[in-house]
Amino acid sequence: MTNSTIGHEVAQVNARAKVLGKAVYAGDMFLPGMLHAKILRSPYPHARIKAIDVSAASRLHGVRAVLTGEDAPRTRWGILHKERTILAQGCVRFAGEEVAAVVAEDEETARDALDLIQVSYEELPPLLDPQQALAEDGPIVHPGRTNIAHEIQFERGDVDAGFHRAALVHEQTYTTHAQYPGYMEPNACVAAMDAEGRLTVWAPTHSIFLMRGRLAAALELPASRVRVVQTMTGGAFGQKMLEDDTCLVAALLALKTGAPVRLVNSRLEDFLACPTSVPERITMKMGMRADGMIIAKEVRILADCGAYCGLSNQILHVSAMRSDNMHANGNVRVDAKAVYTHTPPHGAFRGFGGTQAQFALNSHIDEMAAMLGLDPVEVHKKNAIPPGSTSLHGWEILTNGTPQCLDQCADAIGWRDKRQNGKQDGPFKRGVGIAAAIHVSGNRTMGNWDGSTINLRLNEDGRVQVFSGECDMGQGATTVIAQIVAHELDLPLSHVQVVQPDTDSSAYAIGAIGSRVTIVAGNAAIRAGRALREKVLGQAARVLGVAQDQLELRDSLVFSRTDPDINIDLATLSRASIWREDGEVLQASATWDPKTVMHDDLYGNVAPAYSFAAQAVEVEVDTETGRVRILDSFISDDCGKALNPLTVHGQTNGAAVQAMGWALYEEVKLEHGRISNVDFADYTMPSIDAIPMLRNGLVETLDPNGPYGAKGASETAIQPGAGAIANAVFHATGVRIRDLPITPEKILSALAAMKEESHA
Repeated sequence: MTNSTIGHEVAQVNARAKVLGKAVYAGDMFLPGMLHAKILRSPYPHARIKAIDVSAASRLHGVRAVLTGEDAPRTRWGILHKERTILAQGCVRFAGEEVAAVVAEDEETARDALDLIQVSYEELPPLLDPQQALAEDGPIVHPGRTNIAHEIQFERGDVDAGFHRAALVHEQTYTTHAQYPGYMEPNACVAAMDAEGRLTVWAPTHSIFLMRGRLAAALELPASRVRVVQTMTGGAFGQKMLEDDTCLVAALLALKTGAPVRLVNSRLEDFLACPTSVPERITMKMGMRADGMIIAKEVRILADCGAYCGLSNQILHVSAMRSDNMHANGNVRVDAKAVYTHTPPHGAFRGFGGTQAQFALNSHIDEMAAMLGLDPVEVHKKNAIPPGSTSLHGWEILTNGTPQCLDQCADAIGWRDKRQNGKQDGPFKRGVGIAAAIHVSGNRTMGNWDGSTINLRLNEDGRVQVFSGECDMGQGATTVIAQIVAHELDLPLSHVQVVQPDTDSSAYAIGAIGSRVTIVAGNAAIRAGRALREKVLGQAARVLGVAQDQLELRDSLVFSRTDPDINIDLATLSRASIWREDGEVLQASATWDPKTVMHDDLYGNVAPAYSFAAQAVEVEVDTETGRVRILDSFISDDCGKALNPLTVHGQTNGAAVQAMGWALYEEVKLEHGRISNVDFADYTMPSIDAIPMLRNGLVETLDPNGPYGAKGASETAIQPGAGAIANAVFHATGVRIRDLPITPEKILSALAAMKEESHA
């Protein structure tokens, strides 16, 4: 192969368009006659809508339509539970819920019209505490149902016997909070009706087909009457898929007016509209042998899904189960509940419930290792499930680079020397911490299919177009697919174009969820590339009069192995295939669906591969102010095979920064059920001076199911961060913070309590 970029650092194929400012995002789109929309949101977490007067808003010059819940379909939308309408009908269940929508000739007029809408509310008692959601006499969020949105209970092995045999049994409770995704591009959408009455929606999204299904169901349209085109997407992190109402409102306005409608959230509006990560209260009880082997675990989780559950139920599933599969322990008991409250909905976020569980698990392992006088690195390595094993939940672990990841992190951070540091004088205390994690690469839980289809077409200029429904939100999926196709056909990467996902032209795809695109779409791309290669060689055999098995395709040229002077370039060959009797365009299609299984009663091998990661950090804590400064960070990612190390590096370290923000700074704060920090002036995110030089390493375990050995990368890497930081803070100060975020106030309070206890 003369053109292969597999395993080499390659700039993303759409990077040039982005850096030149030529990439077209949904907010950049303008169509003839386009109108602009804005949404009126509830100021109350729970209230009955007594009346809405839109007359003054409707009379404002430039306003084309004002819609309320009375103008929207009665059909309810949602994922597991169909419980939400496009605009509120009868009552509101969280502060920020969509009550009315205005569409006007410009954004300023639409915004002015919102002020003219008069809504009469009857405030009702809000349920704001997840603990109170379980009370029998408390407020009910959805009448006719309990406040429990989802519940998971199971036991595997003999947990009580494991606790009985353990040298140490330890129980603690950990709490996590909501994090806003902080993407550069707030949610946006353009919707339009064509002359045939078909709805087209242009939007940033994880999945064009899942979005099409949601739009069709909520708007009561046949799926074939809806077209979804993914626009260039400026970050998503789980939040541009199924749970946000923006596209539904824009599409409804387009249906009602017949005109193109543009709806772009401001940052404030996006804070109110966007589901944030799921807050969880996790109580963990664990039994260990004296050598650090985990032999029993019991977990209780209370998750707050907010007013509507969205994907919270599936996130609870991940928090309750996924981390079990990284250890050899066979005794686990879980009782997990997701409950409704009158707070803004929570949902998918990078790591998808793994971050919450891993903060608790890694903190707990570190604490127990200290109690037993063991090195946490060795405890993690001892408990790592060996390759070739089947986990207690039925996961077939073919490769596991956890031990190598841990060693790589420990060596990079200077773990062994820094762990031996004695008492440090002065107010500044330094400490190191480490943590590990697991994540899926693919996930057969939505239905009994986790496949992907790739269509390839050889154009008349000898270049190849790729049609795929898999979406790129900035993580590099488009580049990886292009690399694989170019590798299989031995083409320059610039000669492969991945067409923007479009439900009218792309093969059906689930989309960029569950870290599935590299492994699933990658394998489909390999199959499609090889199928097209065979067609190319077959056509060349006909044109050149040479047996197909004597031909070779290399660097856009097909030639005879025995006589290289007998050759034909791909452009000429493509035209020769078309312009002949019974001619055809040279194209090929292939699908890859892994041999995984739908989990049955919470059991089954749901993914073709599983990714692992570890992270070590060094922190400095100012014991006079409580401020935590991260001095060093190193992440090691078992991604199977790094098809593009540059992308893995960027994604892995980006995940590390998000984890740092969640652990130390970022928190969506509520006051009486209302978000109080609705912009970046009040919502603190890590700035460049708050993070160290980011470092990472790769462990390439070459998974047998992956394309050239690759597995998913970067989503695993967000999960160890909070635990590693909490462990480092403990190592530095001796105080254990179990309630995220780790704020200066919490550290000072814990230090004061420790001092008081020592003097008692």
